[in-house]
Amino acid sequence: MSFYMTYSARWPDYFHVAEGPVNKIMGYIMGKVEGRGESWHGHVTAVTVATEYRRQQLAKKLLNLLEDISDKIDKAYFVDLFVRASNTPAIKMYEKLGYVIYRRVLRYYSGEEDGLDMRKALSRDVEKKSTIPLKRPVTPDELEYD
Repeated sequence: MSFYMTYSARWPDYFHVAEGPVNKIMGYIMGKVEGRGESWHGHVTAVTVATEYRRQQLAKKLLNLLEDISDKIDKAYFVDLFVRASNTPAIKMYEKLGYVIYRRVLRYYSGEEDGLDMRKALSRDVEKKSTIPLKRPVTPDELEYD
């Protein structure tokens, strides 16, 4: 619980809940803004849609909200997210929304499964430099965290 409360308190613009009838949670997104210089970016920490509300473009709406905040308010260069390399449906959805696979992170999930770092350039990155894929995979210890 403290994890969620920290995000909500520190990055309130990046924490949104979609509620349905009778205050039922349909989905949520949580993220943050981080980095320096041309690495200044919005980050999707989690986006989740309840099973009964999937295929209604709710994830797209939540992602668009986070992207707009990153772009217009925080003037970020890109938005990124990590997804399991085996999660083909999610990867396809993100690609439809304009994300590209920037790099593979070896053993990112629990030291076992690779993750994909996917990115979407925002208006500040006119030349879309932030989405030029790396030619080699990286390890988790090579990732930068701010």
